[in-house]
Amino acid sequence: MAHTTNHPVQQESMSGKKAAIFLVIFLIIAAAGLSYVKWWPYYQKTILAATTHSIGPSILGEHASSTPSWHAAWSYAIAYFNSVWKAAVLGILLGSLIQVLLPAHWLLKVLGKTSFGSTAIAGLAAVPGMMCTCCAAPMAVGLRKKNVSVGASLAFWLGNPTINPATLIFMTFVLSWKFTLIRLFFGLILTFGVSYLANRFAKDTKPLDMEQVISHSEENQPTGSFLTRWAKALGMMLLYIVPAYILSVLLLGFVSVWLFPNLSGAAAVGILAVIGFAITGMLFVIPTAAEIPIIQTLMSFGLGGGPAAALLVTLPAISLPSLLIVGRSFPKKVLLFVASSVVVLGILSGLAGMLIL
Repeated sequence: MAHTTNHPVQQESMSGKKAAIFLVIFLIIAAAGLSYVKWWPYYQKTILAATTHSIGPSILGEHASSTPSWHAAWSYAIAYFNSVWKAAVLGILLGSLIQVLLPAHWLLKVLGKTSFGSTAIAGLAAVPGMMCTCCAAPMAVGLRKKNVSVGASLAFWLGNPTINPATLIFMTFVLSWKFTLIRLFFGLILTFGVSYLANRFAKDTKPLDMEQVISHSEENQPTGSFLTRWAKALGMMLLYIVPAYILSVLLLGFVSVWLFPNLSGAAAVGILAVIGFAITGMLFVIPTAAEIPIIQTLMSFGLGGGPAAALLVTLPAISLPSLLIVGRSFPKKVLLFVASSVVVLGILSGLAGMLIL
């Protein structure tokens, strides 16, 4: 009898050890990948920003032509993917590994609630990631596959680009501390406030029985060997992410001359420019920290502080490609709320910029 009673306990202990091992493996892979793709390169870029007050030319170039062309689209896509491909590969890799390595019961206990606590933990977990919105999107997809709450998944996705500490440091050296404060203030609102409120737009906002949710989630986990489950998760991500990603980047490169017109005089400093660039920034796609040289270049051509501040918040936050990547993972009402919130916060940021920049 004693042996029969202890058997489930032994099984639970073995399961707990296995989950801990998988968690450690995931953290090692994530840390190694981020060290190679983000942390070490950003350390070098910090030195560059501090000594030269620049982190390189604008990815948009000089926009000599005012007519869209597929040559411009291709050129932008090449420049963009040359900049992000390593981070994009890492994002897809980690997004697939989240689904097969991270224990569902642990994730749901920490990030499965619609409370502000789950949102806050996910937002803080995003800080060391420092991914751009498109590279963080596959990880948000992976979290949603594990039934992590809408608010927590969004906070992780939005927090990666908007409260990126490296970008804030670059910004201080290249632009000014005023830009940094504006970005941090509105980035925190977006990461923690908008993400938390987005829970209300999900289908079920009532308190859940977490034990029941965890049990249901574990019962519905994919079966088979680790390699089989990982190959399936990775294959699904590649199938749904890569084609839409490439095509939308090409499309935005094609229309970029319309999205970033050469403004001068009153048109470059007014409220209409703030609104226009808030919408543009929400749609357009850039690599991590590319908003800094874009703003630096546009301001050298006469763009005012208000429109520049609008781009400061909206350019990195989300984009059309990243919205397409996460489109199957979040309710449409949630994504509409997030996109609208980014534009509104961009306009408010622009108004703040008109006053203090």
